[in-house]
Amino acid sequence: SSNPPASGMSSFNHTGVSHVAFYLLGIPGREDLHTWISIPFFISYVSALLGNGLLIAIILIKSSLREPMYLFLCMLAAVDMVFATTTEPKALAIFWCKSREISLNGCIAQLYFQHSSFISESGVLLVMAFDRYVAICYPLRYTMILTHSLIGKIGVAVFLRAHCTIFPMIFLLKRLTFCRSNVLPHTFCEHIGLAKFACDDIRVNIWYGFFVLMSTVILDIILIFASYGLILRAVFHIPSQEARHKTLNTCVSHVCVIILFYGPGIFSVLTQRFGRHIPLHVHILLANVSMLAPPML
Repeated sequence: SSNPPASGMSSFNHTGVSHVAFYLLGIPGREDLHTWISIPFFISYVSALLGNGLLIAIILIKSSLREPMYLFLCMLAAVDMVFATTTEPKALAIFWCKSREISLNGCIAQLYFQHSSFISESGVLLVMAFDRYVAICYPLRYTMILTHSLIGKIGVAVFLRAHCTIFPMIFLLKRLTFCRSNVLPHTFCEHIGLAKFACDDIRVNIWYGFFVLMSTVILDIILIFASYGLILRAVFHIPSQEARHKTLNTCVSHVCVIILFYGPGIFSVLTQRFGRHIPLHVHILLANVSMLAPPML
């Protein structure tokens, strides 16, 4: 059954049995608008898949685009497709088919790939900032430094970092007993959102989540800013005004991608933390925008 049973709606399960299935409500209080809300979701998701798929195909087909910058762009597009696919098909199933049920393992798998692809994307953006730094500060040694072999190793390192930091979350969640309500007022599962429904002490989950955030995303943002600080210093030492403008234009497009990637996510986290007067459906819509914005770039 797609609708949660009455017992599932209770605030506490007195049997002491841990739930193995959960119900995602979609956007609570706006069920009547689910069909209309699904239209921009569907268009955004299909656009993200087609746009990123086409970009990967063009870069792989055209041998002239096998430069480091385009290969990193190819990595970004691939991660974007995974990132969008972790949440949007399930959200559309909730909106269209009222397919709200998700198993505990399905929920953990969803949040695992969602969080790991977000960290992968953050890592690729950092690498792209490093690529621009090398291209602008060491133009003559650019191809010698960023060889195809090094790019491959960087890609593997970005992938391993993301999966190794998120992997412990599986065990941190599997150890919990979910005896509270099994109704999640959201369109997708996420680490702390799911952990809050456990009866156990979740401080380890909270602190580990904070550690992952600080050691990956926040560190990436600091290093990206440092890279662009060095890039700006180098740009203003370029004697030719035309070359300076061309270099700045290349960097501005990358900075816009960075702002649009981190911006919605940071705004969503801040509204969850401090926006207590903001309605729940607004929080959930913001969270979904932060999931759809990066792949749309």
